[in-house]
Amino acid sequence: MLKWALIFFVISIVAGFFGFSGVSAATATIARVLFGIALVIFLIFLVLALMAGQAIL
Repeated sequence: MLKWALIFFVISIVAGFFGFSGVSAATATIARVLFGIALVIFLIFLVLALMAGQAIL
């Protein structure tokens, strides 16, 4: 998912460079949402891993 966020970010940069501001804004929003989802999933797994580590000890 982080890979797709990076791809949409690059598309946004290229579209902004060529003057397609609507496409640039849309892809930037998609990239931001995908990055946020990836961050939330990472934090959930981090908390689960820490809880599992505490349960073992």
